[in-house]
Amino acid sequence: MEIKKIMQSVTDFFSEHVAPPHKITSVEAAEEGGWKVLIEVVEEKEYMKKYAKDEMIGTYEVRVNKEKEVTSFKRRDIRYRSAIGQET
Repeated sequence: MEIKKIMQSVTDFFSEHVAPPHKITSVEAAEEGGWKVLIEVVEEKEYMKKYAKDEMIGTYEVRVNKEKEVTSFKRRDIRYRSAIGQET
């Protein structure tokens, strides 16, 4: 299944280069070809734990090409884990 391969590619990329993913919230075909993925990542987990703060969740928009390679990403939002998430 193609979506599973896309999700695995994004998970591998984020685990290696950014932070381990918390969850992938959407995968959709992009108008220009390829895919657009929204992923949530726990930001600076050890720092927040050290200071007894609520974890921060970053929401990233990721672009994946037809070969299932991550071509770009950017953080769209950051919030406390206990805060109610909003679609951006």
